[in-house]
Amino acid sequence: MEIFNYMEKYDYEQLVICQDKASGLKAIIAIHDTTLGPALGGCRMWNYGSEAEAIEDALRLARGMTYKNAAAGLNLGGGKTVIIGDPFKDKNEDMFRALGRFIQGLNGRYITAEDVGTTVTDMDIIHEETNYVTGISPAFGSSGNPSPVTAYGVYLGIKAAAKEVYGVESLEGKKIAVQGLGNVAYTLCEYLHKEGAELIVTDINQKAIDRAVESFGAQVVAPDAIYEQDVDIFAPCALGAIINDQTIPLLKAKIIAGSANNQLQESRHGQVLHDMGILYAPDYVINAGGVINVADELYGYNRERAMKRVETIYDSLTKIFAISKEHNSPTYLAANHLAEQRIERLAKSRSQFLQNEKSILNGR
Repeated sequence: MEIFNYMEKYDYEQLVICQDKASGLKAIIAIHDTTLGPALGGCRMWNYGSEAEAIEDALRLARGMTYKNAAAGLNLGGGKTVIIGDPFKDKNEDMFRALGRFIQGLNGRYITAEDVGTTVTDMDIIHEETNYVTGISPAFGSSGNPSPVTAYGVYLGIKAAAKEVYGVESLEGKKIAVQGLGNVAYTLCEYLHKEGAELIVTDINQKAIDRAVESFGAQVVAPDAIYEQDVDIFAPCALGAIINDQTIPLLKAKIIAGSANNQLQESRHGQVLHDMGILYAPDYVINAGGVINVADELYGYNRERAMKRVETIYDSLTKIFAISKEHNSPTYLAANHLAEQRIERLAKSRSQFLQNEKSILNGR
């Protein structure tokens, strides 16, 4: 990819390449936008096929965090870290300490957190080198693993979508296909099962599948078969770009609502879903529970306050669905509009402040 052209197209601020030979660290930190505040976004570790693939993922995820934080009403911008490597084989303490030093060198422009392939323990190691990290152990006065809170927000978002499509928010008797059974998805399944939903699940991890079958009586299908299931709701909870030209024709669900980031391979796929009458809950809105939770740490963590804010995900999606219906536009555009409006308002406010300050200085 032509990195500078890509960054200019979407107005990225900074891309940092981090290498530490001793520990084997190969990481990319992408900072998209800091208009609302320092960039906050998780640290993902994945066995990428190429360096270019890792860079592109970091950039896409960072931009998604800008929109997520803005839509959630947080005073934070968007950023992301990706580490190239197998999270099951390549981790070591020195790697995360080295990353912590790189983050410290950004002097507060970027704050990291747990993400796919990383854990609270990893964040604790980063914390040895920098304070610009959230989602560390509760022993440090933090919130710990954000996955359960993310799952709670997704659960509330699914209920909001069900209310929009089916007229009632109850999920009892609804057939729900869940793609992926990681930490967030498993907790989400707990909520769905408790409410009486019928679960159809898939994952590449057999242990995760066995646990879901034992705990929820879930039906299991092959990974490629999850899209074509005759269900009411499809919940993508694995990696992104799974809503694309190949999968959309297979879908039978009336709702797509899950925790995965960047579910639409391209923006136009949001329009295709809209034209098909499939309600899409924009991923960065419905899965914002985790970032809302860890962001509360910046004020001194208060779980009750954080959970109250997570519950606003239901209201945010209801508003987005209403805007989409009023303007006959895809839900992803309605969500983008709300996020961009907030960023633009603050940018104008800050610009006016700087102009006034300049005028005062010139007057002197």
